[in-house]
Amino acid sequence: MSEAFTNFLGGSPLNRLSWLRTSHSFLNAVVVSPSTRWILFNGGQPLIASHTGTQKRSLALLTTEDVKPLLGAEPFFGQGEQEGQHCASDLPVLEAARIHGLPIVFLGLNETQSSGSALPSSEFKDPHSAVSKLVGTAYFSADVADLDENKVNEAIENTQLAKDGSTLTFVEPRAAMSSLDAYTAAIFAEARSMVDWNQRNKFCPACGSPAYSLWAGWKLGCTSLLPWADNTDKKPCPSGRGLHNFSHPRTDPVVIMLAIDESGEKILLGRNKKFPSQFYSALAGFVEPGESFEDAVKREMWEEAGVKVWNIRYHSGQPWPYPANLMVGYYATADSSAPIRTDLDNELEDARWYTREEILAVLRHSSGTQFSRSDYKKIAEIQDGPDDSSASAKPQEQLVEVNNDEPPFRVPAPSVMAGVLIQHWVEKRQYHM
Repeated sequence: MSEAFTNFLGGSPLNRLSWLRTSHSFLNAVVVSPSTRWILFNGGQPLIASHTGTQKRSLALLTTEDVKPLLGAEPFFGQGEQEGQHCASDLPVLEAARIHGLPIVFLGLNETQSSGSALPSSEFKDPHSAVSKLVGTAYFSADVADLDENKVNEAIENTQLAKDGSTLTFVEPRAAMSSLDAYTAAIFAEARSMVDWNQRNKFCPACGSPAYSLWAGWKLGCTSLLPWADNTDKKPCPSGRGLHNFSHPRTDPVVIMLAIDESGEKILLGRNKKFPSQFYSALAGFVEPGESFEDAVKREMWEEAGVKVWNIRYHSGQPWPYPANLMVGYYATADSSAPIRTDLDNELEDARWYTREEILAVLRHSSGTQFSRSDYKKIAEIQDGPDDSSASAKPQEQLVEVNNDEPPFRVPAPSVMAGVLIQHWVEKRQYHM
């Protein structure tokens, strides 16, 4: 069985060590390791480093010493009622709790040994000794949007990267994708979705009390459940009953599908009303409750284009951290002679069948998958955002420029799910088909 295709933003190199998220002794030991690195965001915008004497930009990976001025007093995890106080016990409501300061997310460990050296939770009776046995780089992330701007700027100016001459700026996340390689892109995808979830969910959904961070940013608890909470004249919060009533991160799946006619030589592309001029893409939509991926493909194709599909085949998935989607790519078969309708949900401005030659002409064009900053902004404004593309995405080597005129239409770059589906169809690649 062949390996599945790995999309940009996927293929995470990290061992997430989920069984150690509850251990504040492990987290407090690993967070101060000199090899640990941080990804900072400001309202979802990642910190990007522009390097002196070169046009190169990259994701700014900071040390714990760099970010300490933004984190507040230690301990960073397992905090008690007062700032600087360790929690008194290992109660479930205090597992790796962070009561004070901005939420911190532990992303995982990039192990440098191929066999893996991550240790079981039972090894952490002496956490500092156990952490010394780990070989690799631990990653953490945080969003500084709620901190004083001057304090943030001062901390950034005093980072080692800044002292070495790099310029550090927070950048719109989709534009920042052009600064990411495959390794940092996958870590970025996890980090951005997680800090966004922590930023958006500040109150208990059951009773409205303030929420606090547990499990190194992977769980939220209701402050009414804390041992020192004053709940006089309050009804017990429902989140304290049962095992599954705390808030955990969510991922919203989106099916994104390319309809191919029975000859295999035509594909159906649509144009959303908010898309930039002459931009066409694969159709897409959110999976609804009580619906399988395949059901969603059929429903969305019918609702958006009035097209009935069958022979639905999975291609691959792509994490899409805007804010927490999973793009699930599919091919499906349809009748290209049947009428197309865009008047059912009125989401599309146009939909039409394109031949392989027409798509090839666009992909070979120097501007066929290129967009301006304003174009990216328009695409980003679409709620489901499955067809956004990277500013740096380039056609693959075999696709050469044929002229400098405007292409007849444009399609997504091969760095995004829709672009991958189109590219692989053109190349007749048979991933899961």
